[in-house]
Amino acid sequence: MSEEREKVRMIISGGGTGGHLFPGIAVAERVLRRFPGAEMLFVGTERQTDARVLANRSFEVTSISCLGLKGKGGLTRLKALAKLPFSLLQALSIMKRFRPALVLGVGGYVTGPVLLAAKLKGIATCIHEQNSVPGMANRVLGKFVDRIFLSMPGSEQYFPVGKRVLTGNPVRGELLGLAELRKKENADNLTLLVLGGSLGARKVNSLVTEALASMKEDLPKGFRVIHQTGSHDEEQVRKRYEKDRISCKVSAFFTDMVAVYAKADLVVSRAGATSLAEMTVLGKPMILIPYPYAADNHQEKNGRWLVNGGAARMLVEKDLSAEQLKEEIKELLASAEKRKGMAEAARRIGRPDATDRIVDECLQLMKRSS
Repeated sequence: MSEEREKVRMIISGGGTGGHLFPGIAVAERVLRRFPGAEMLFVGTERQTDARVLANRSFEVTSISCLGLKGKGGLTRLKALAKLPFSLLQALSIMKRFRPALVLGVGGYVTGPVLLAAKLKGIATCIHEQNSVPGMANRVLGKFVDRIFLSMPGSEQYFPVGKRVLTGNPVRGELLGLAELRKKENADNLTLLVLGGSLGARKVNSLVTEALASMKEDLPKGFRVIHQTGSHDEEQVRKRYEKDRISCKVSAFFTDMVAVYAKADLVVSRAGATSLAEMTVLGKPMILIPYPYAADNHQEKNGRWLVNGGAARMLVEKDLSAEQLKEEIKELLASAEKRKGMAEAARRIGRPDATDRIVDECLQLMKRSS
């Protein structure tokens, strides 16, 4: 085993949003638990989100300077293209210094130069696609990497046959521990959790605060809302709840998601792949409001999978009013049976073994390339 531990030198690359970072963190931490002698390096972006989420981890962290291409205007796109050679040189330098046996990309534009550098150095490469529809970076990378890990059925159509493995989306170890617990609901002490993604969602913030304000007289005794707002709306959302005398915990970003999820009886959320993976493993009933401007409308397609499985209800933002959202929240808060049925459906969809499956596949690739 000691010999195998010495061989486990991995780079994980991704960033830009928590949804790209958390699956990579889950894999890195699982490798280190299984192989204490392993060496792990996480290569992210220079964005503040990456710095915050990756701070104080049990593995080495670095970043490269690069910019995204998709959806950018002419000047920004030219700057991004001009920066690519420099990004690639940075990535090549990292490969030379760290000498990984394998590089895993978990999403975001930073993965492009890192995986290209690995390929040029003859290092085993793989990617993880979280969404039902892959982004531009993974569509390109899928053509030359050695293995492609998929979270959702249906996304295999975008990638070459023979490389694809349906693993699910890695969920952080601390959340898997929580999944083993079964929270006993108290009908007079229900908690609504509101998540707009790691950067928050202004429209979701507005709809939820209006919906709860209009039903404040009908809220169950002891009702509480836990609301992740993003940095721009934190103060405004808190003041609105205080004005309406609704018990709340409001923050721009929650770092201790174990404590947050543990209290949640119902979740209103965007439909990012990582959040969906966490909520299905934990068995949380969901009302989903997909981000309408996600690339290729992938959030709505992500959410449709859960709706079809009975784990969630989905509301399309362009057609949604606070009154409609209010009726959905009111109905589910009033019915423990409906929440229980959705929670059980979520657990059936969840893949708590996703992280170990990816680690096992990575180990096999390392053995073959050694």
